[in-house]
Amino acid sequence: MVTTTREEARERARAAAAAVTDPELPMLTLADLGILRRVEAGADGTAVVWITPTYSGCPALAEMRADVDRAVRAAGFDRVEVRTELSPPWTTDWITEEGRRKLAEHGISPPGSAPPRAAGPVPLTLLPTRTVPHCPLCGSDRTEELSRFGATSCKSLHRCRSCLEPFEHVKEI
Repeated sequence: MVTTTREEARERARAAAAAVTDPELPMLTLADLGILRRVEAGADGTAVVWITPTYSGCPALAEMRADVDRAVRAAGFDRVEVRTELSPPWTTDWITEEGRRKLAEHGISPPGSAPPRAAGPVPLTLLPTRTVPHCPLCGSDRTEELSRFGATSCKSLHRCRSCLEPFEHVKEI
């Protein structure tokens, strides 16, 4: 029987959870999106994984939890607990450079920097943000928004005025 240290077990659980793909953006892992917060592993074969959804009403959260549970169990853990951590809230600034590259490679404009937030409650802003996404196909900033809502609520639909191709953009949060 091969014994592992608690740290080796934690790294094994983390690697399994980090490799889980997002159900709405399957080219990205939970680690790419910055959704995976932390992982702990106990000596008793239990793994605890904390994730932060992109927003509290994210319909993909149940699927993410189930996928993390399956992946960590497949990595050799008998008991897996997936916890949701809402504070601090997720921001598009948590998307890794690798994640941004993968989005662009798949024709989705990655987000720019998230708007700055003051400490405390999230202020309600009724005015649209003035982000001008670059076309992921030709790189032009001559783009226009066609719809504030794309295939998922975290994306908007745009068209490039240079190459005339439509594309989705991940909204800055």
